Amino acid sequence: MAVERTLIIVKPDGVQRGLTGAILSRFEQRGLKIVGMKYMQVSRELAEKHYEVHREKPFFAGLVEYLTMGPVVAIALEGHNAIEASRNTIGATKPQTAAPGSLRGDFALDINRNLVHGSDSVENGQLEVSNFFSEAELITRTAADDAYLA
Repeated sequence: MAVERTLIIVKPDGVQRGLTGAILSRFEQRGLKIVGMKYMQVSRELAEKHYEVHREKPFFAGLVEYLTMGPVVAIALEGHNAIEASRNTIGATKPQTAAPGSLRGDFALDINRNLVHGSDSVENGQLEVSNFFSEAELITRTAADDAYLA
């Protein structure tokens, strides 16, 4: 199993609704390790860079507006198969189709306010983490239970 990194963003609606702790605990309970975390206001420039792949789509402006509307919590997670594990924890993009027990299935109501972002591939995980964190802000650590999670 490969150790991967993923970027998780508790979006402005998740922060404002006081769900940051509940969201973060789900990833830790999965066995993913926090290697970086910051409470921040995303600039328009960073939001546009983050959503660059959607630039030509009609919903691009709405994505940028949403991510910049209030503070977020950006989290770099690390673990075995972190991308797949975090995507399953997050649930489907549309909350109505997200599985019960997933973050969106349990907490989100609308596709336009779906609480959390998670990287969708190993390559995007590396890119997104580097867009939000410098190497100096990331701390790789070992845990006593690493042997049980491998």
